[in-house]
Amino acid sequence: MKILVTGGAGFIGSAVVRHIIRDTQDAVINLDKLTYAGNLESLADVAASDRYAFEQVDICNRAELDRVFAAHQPDAVMHLAAESHVDRSITGPADFIETNIVGTYTLLEAARAYWSELDETRKQAFRFHHISTDEVYGDLPHPDEVSTGEALPLFTETTPYAPSSPYSASKASSDHLVRAWRRTYGLPTIVTNCSNNYGPYHFPEKLIPLVILNALDGKALPIYGKGDQIRDWLYVEDHARALYTVVTTGVIGETYNIGGHNEKQNLDVVHTICDLLDEIVPKEGSYRDQITYVTDRPGHDRRYAIDASKMSHELNWQPQETFESGIRKTVQWYLDNQQWVNNVKSGSYQDWIAQNYQGRK
Repeated sequence: MKILVTGGAGFIGSAVVRHIIRDTQDAVINLDKLTYAGNLESLADVAASDRYAFEQVDICNRAELDRVFAAHQPDAVMHLAAESHVDRSITGPADFIETNIVGTYTLLEAARAYWSELDETRKQAFRFHHISTDEVYGDLPHPDEVSTGEALPLFTETTPYAPSSPYSASKASSDHLVRAWRRTYGLPTIVTNCSNNYGPYHFPEKLIPLVILNALDGKALPIYGKGDQIRDWLYVEDHARALYTVVTTGVIGETYNIGGHNEKQNLDVVHTICDLLDEIVPKEGSYRDQITYVTDRPGHDRRYAIDASKMSHELNWQPQETFESGIRKTVQWYLDNQQWVNNVKSGSYQDWIAQNYQGRK
């Protein structure tokens, strides 16, 4: 297949691109606007492949999308391009509305126009895979909110939507658009909703890379509230395998939840990272001493947890990493890849992109 991956220079998108080029025989067209979190250095190991192409395009630009579809003739779309940082959505929601809602609409219309002109064989084989988040479901009861011994619920594919932040509301909106284009126009769509990702090449504004890098720099390790928020952590390379499994073997019209089976409180995640750093790069005192508590985020969801049994039973996918194995690999990767880290922290990766890719079609 030839797969068009939107947001392929981002954290999850670059993991998908690396997986396809390294582990399959398929080709990739990486379409990315290259905003602050898009980093082509994350694809340096695969960029020379003759099965890889890059297009610097905004998904809100219909004319450019039409050009890309016509030029590359993809067999499938994996739509990951999105603004994804909750804090940024609270202080500046407009970018999230524009990219996540208007951008998804524009991409759907470009894909529909392209798909409608395919011959019948290619039309039947075409897939539009929309990658979303578990945050669209809102939050779940926290252990301190239920009776002792009472089973805690999980997000399933039929959990009603109840987004809490501008980010999750914009992703919920995009999910609804994708399903509407399936129902109304027959566009062959699939939706996946994933839990919190972590792993190599993660832009250091999210919890895990921020804690690793702040700890090494001797900076404070900020924890929202009491740090008792619970998330289900999914190693990004496990997620990439899952997404490829869905786009190649998933059933049109279905939704699949993808999780890591690793519910952890944020404070426990930070403690784990500190303890690993104490072991690998010891210093005087413990990295835990750098933990500080800050005012909680407005509307902060307390617990997310994914039921990924449908992925297991129907598509034979399971995560290969436990949280313990994945977080050790993640910490070690940041220690071993200081040049990537330094380029991100200094912003020099953007200078490199500007010199090599600005205006490139």
